[in-house]
Amino acid sequence: MQQRGLAGVREAIEAAGARLLYLPAYSPDLNPIEQAFAELKALLRTAAARTVPDLWAAIPNAFATFKPDERRNHVAAAGYDAFEPT
Repeated sequence: MQQRGLAGVREAIEAAGARLLYLPAYSPDLNPIEQAFAELKALLRTAAARTVPDLWAAIPNAFATFKPDERRNHVAAAGYDAFEPT
């Protein structure tokens, strides 16, 4: 992975008490958002919206079904430590 453009970033992240993690260029198994997008797409297919306005109306309804515990499970399934918001 190229390190160009990261001058000072690592230090700033570590100074904030966080750690910098590098991921492969594309690895859906290590990216929790891929699991969430797959779930969102399945919910939208179930909604069967056939017009753009109906699709836009279905999106917030789909997101409303997302639960915090499920999102934490996506993060854990990707191999990251579970965390609680501060």
